[in-house]
Amino acid sequence: MDDILAEFLTEAHEGLQSLDGALLSLERNPNDTALLGEVFRTIHTIKGTCGFLGLPRLEKLAHAGENVLGLWRDGALPATAEGISLILAAVDRIKSILLGLQTEGVEPAGDDSAIIAGLDAASLRPPLTASPGPERPALPAAEPTPGSAPQTIRVAVDVLEDLMVLASELVLTRNQLLQIARSEVNSPFTLPLQRLSQITTNLQDGVMKTRMQPIGSAWQKLPRLVRDLAHELGKQITLDMTGAETELDRQVMELIRDPMTHMVRNSADHGLETPAQRRAAGKPETGHITLNAYHQGSHVLLEIGDDGRGLAVGMIREKALRQGLATPAQLAAMSEREIQRFIFRPGFSTAASVTSVSGRGVGMDVVKTNLERIGGVIELRSRPGRGTTFTIKIPLTLAIAGALIVEAAGERFAILQNSVLELVRVGERGGARVEMIKQTPVLRLRERLLPLVPLAPLLALEQPPRAEDATSFVVVTQVGAQVFGIVVDRVFDTEEIVVKPVTPILRDVTMFSGNTILGDGSVIMILDPNGIARATGLSVEGGGELAEAPPRPPLGRGEGERMALLLFRAGPGAPKAVPLGLIARLEDFPAERIEYAGETLVVQCRGSMMPLVPVGACAQMPAPGTRQAVLVFGDGDHAMGLMVDAILDVLEAPLLIERGGERPGFLGSAVIAEKVTEILDCAYWLRQGGADWFGQAAAKDASHPRLLLVEDSAFFRNLVVPALLAAGYDITGAANGREALRLREAGEHFDAIITDIDMPQMNGFQLLRAVRDGGPWEDVPVIALSGRAEPAEVEKGLAAGFTDYIAKSDREGLGLSLRRALQPRHAPDAITAPITG
Repeated sequence: MDDILAEFLTEAHEGLQSLDGALLSLERNPNDTALLGEVFRTIHTIKGTCGFLGLPRLEKLAHAGENVLGLWRDGALPATAEGISLILAAVDRIKSILLGLQTEGVEPAGDDSAIIAGLDAASLRPPLTASPGPERPALPAAEPTPGSAPQTIRVAVDVLEDLMVLASELVLTRNQLLQIARSEVNSPFTLPLQRLSQITTNLQDGVMKTRMQPIGSAWQKLPRLVRDLAHELGKQITLDMTGAETELDRQVMELIRDPMTHMVRNSADHGLETPAQRRAAGKPETGHITLNAYHQGSHVLLEIGDDGRGLAVGMIREKALRQGLATPAQLAAMSEREIQRFIFRPGFSTAASVTSVSGRGVGMDVVKTNLERIGGVIELRSRPGRGTTFTIKIPLTLAIAGALIVEAAGERFAILQNSVLELVRVGERGGARVEMIKQTPVLRLRERLLPLVPLAPLLALEQPPRAEDATSFVVVTQVGAQVFGIVVDRVFDTEEIVVKPVTPILRDVTMFSGNTILGDGSVIMILDPNGIARATGLSVEGGGELAEAPPRPPLGRGEGERMALLLFRAGPGAPKAVPLGLIARLEDFPAERIEYAGETLVVQCRGSMMPLVPVGACAQMPAPGTRQAVLVFGDGDHAMGLMVDAILDVLEAPLLIERGGERPGFLGSAVIAEKVTEILDCAYWLRQGGADWFGQAAAKDASHPRLLLVEDSAFFRNLVVPALLAAGYDITGAANGREALRLREAGEHFDAIITDIDMPQMNGFQLLRAVRDGGPWEDVPVIALSGRAEPAEVEKGLAAGFTDYIAKSDREGLGLSLRRALQPRHAPDAITAPITG
């Protein structure tokens, strides 16, 4: 893709981002000439550039939209709701074409005749000739105002991410130096280090500002979403947004975008009534959804509310009882707020039926889980007939944060400061004391009993003997509505830390949210209060009871274990179930999207063809006009859809399978929700999907050598990678030596490394020295691929230790060099295809 086309795509995306909101504002204020001018200029710019770049499909579509907008702008036609819908449809199609253009590099084929015909018909309507109001003046051309706007440049996100990484490493180095300085008295480095610390803090703040974005950019699609939902549901809805200028980290914003969209959809579908229902309740026919964002310390608070019917406590109580989430006695003792929080349980839904909008039982629990992963919490307030408001509290950033360093059983841990409510010292005379209720430790704090979680036993750490009057500390924290204390032995200072992700081997240990490096070089884990609450059985849904948690059964004892299951109906007979953890997502495809590929049913989904396998019946096309429910299994590049009749529920239940006769595709039966349920053998159905889900990865690793290509030029990477792939290699790319070494730290292994010489941050010679200095890549062949291949350069490279030194223009030489370097590691005939291109 050339630079001109890339520039066009960037500018077109920027213009289209705000177009939905401008069109919806125009629908409410059709005589707003400024908005008309803004929309007209955006479409006009796209159309004009398309002619220059030779994009006929895009040009024709934009031209049809421009004709209608021009008539509105000149006052010859009124801007109606029907016309706005036509322009919105055209904008959606333009976005789709641009996406295809960006992905493929060429304009995708397609038929836009229906949209163009609608726009042409709208532009041929009789003009306004007898309006009693003043004639709308033609809009003057916009003239730039010199010096009125700040100068800006475009910077790739990867560049900002690299800056953030460097700033993070600088913070760690600063912490190490300060640790050394504290151990020396009257050190001459004290003042320079203080100055360095201040500069590092200022640099960190500056880099953080480059990552900050107004939350309004995540709200841009919501007005259009609400408008479409209002039409689909037959409701009148207004979306009010305040605090759009509130800034937060781009990474955090990306993680909350989907949960926020889901909650707005819930408000429109579940929360707001129809106009008739609102009239009967004495309310205005138009319902309101409100979004409000504001800063509070190192957090952002986001409120999503509506003035609808509120949560039906009676219906929630009945569903909780039916699913076995609580006993009648427990429900009777709960407050309304505690009962309302059942909506955050997996599979819980009060929807009367499954629709394209909601009701599948995969919703608010996912929202809550995703928010907890970034250290966020969610609260709700609801009153019958008055509406519901969700309040989300999320950290400003996930990269660098203040943390409290604590110790338990001789091991140090970090707890992010935004998770700490207060610290309490226990064990001293006159201080707070730990009490026991049914063998459960609790702390009486200001007339409130807080459950305690001793950290050392929870993590199975061997606690050395301690005196009875030894002092301990309680870190008071909060998860949802539940406040509890974590008992530790010592508390150190607070420290700014760089949050590193949890290594994959510890990903299933939910008590940790990451790790960090302290100033003395120690690597310690970051505690996750949400995971601690779940691991100890605390009522994180806000029950607030001080009950002893039931003993956890040992692993492998099936009678005590509960599993999240997805129940569905497929064909005659009993309902069927699969473990929910195997399901990547639920889909509901219209029959028209399902096609045959040979004798296999497939559907085009997310840029690829996904095979569909029906359960218990021969492969047949669903009837036209119907929709097909599909359970999607996904693992890496593999995806397969299981066709079912209807999705019934998601619930947790003990899985005690009783084998019947040998029946392909089924493990046996179990009693789930008081019904005999057939349990699918998922491995069988995955094999029916055609892909080798179990052996392909191993076979691929064995027969296709893995190469690491280190090259800072994206153009050259894009040029050489297809040729290497065609020759039978698996390729991983890195933009520089530091990025390559991060792959080594992440545990990646390669059969050979191909590296450029002249690169920023770390050149090829520096990378070679780092590889040869020891570690898992010490013996990996390293081939230099350089634009400078004079004899002196080649001799210098070979003397430095490169396995070979090849000119970038010598593709045949690269292929021969790779075959020689890999011969001891792979069979001589493993790679036979030459490298061309």
